[in-house]
Amino acid sequence: MNFSLTVLGSNAAIPANNRNLSAHLLNANERFFLIDCGEGTQFQLRKYHISFQRIRHIFISHLHGDHFFGLIGLLNSMHLLGRKEELHVYAPAMLNEIINIQMEVSQTTLNYPFIFHPLCMDQFDLILEHERISVHSFPLLHSIPACGFVFREKNPPRKVSVARSYAYCSDTRYSEAIIPYIREVGLLYHEATFMQNLAAAAAEKFHSTAIEAATIASKAHVKKLLIGHFSARYEDIGPLLAEARSVFSESYAAGEGIIVDI
Repeated sequence: MNFSLTVLGSNAAIPANNRNLSAHLLNANERFFLIDCGEGTQFQLRKYHISFQRIRHIFISHLHGDHFFGLIGLLNSMHLLGRKEELHVYAPAMLNEIINIQMEVSQTTLNYPFIFHPLCMDQFDLILEHERISVHSFPLLHSIPACGFVFREKNPPRKVSVARSYAYCSDTRYSEAIIPYIREVGLLYHEATFMQNLAAAAAEKFHSTAIEAATIASKAHVKKLLIGHFSARYEDIGPLLAEARSVFSESYAAGEGIIVDI
């Protein structure tokens, strides 16, 4: 059974260098979970032949635009395409007000059930549990309240020897406080906005370097690390990947359209 991640966007702040903004699609045994929804995400879903209507759950880590400005367009496209299945959105509470205002001014009433789940931004919290998967949120260290997410498979299929897991750590300063939440996951995505020579700038902006992301991966004993959220200053992300691999050999770089089996 499938348990894989498709990267839809890997750049930070603005789209640049043929890289889109933050969005990941997790396929967990044919249940589709969208994680963050930067501007242009619905174009990426179309490009990589992922049906909007198969997404039942969307998770927004925080309310910086590069992580959620694509959401209202996606919700509206689902509406225009005749969606009937309910959609669950898990996000900071204020996003519900933002969505309601946008729907009100456009005089749009979604023709599908929309269920909003406000996140608790300051503690480890079970936010979704099915027979086959559980999802927890946990606090990150950013300039505004932000959450990471960890997806853990339950009752894996007989052909799978161990339960699979994926953790998503979007914008965050280096923080070992997250290690208990992500320990030993099969795949960790951790932002790596800057190279180590800009470590001071990274800390000031509440972001991480590639080496810091790799250090977290090593200390958490994860199986694989995926770095992303690259600053537009880096046209070539090879040097960031090299820095990460100098600390944690099983490091890989996020790139548009790549699929990582977990």
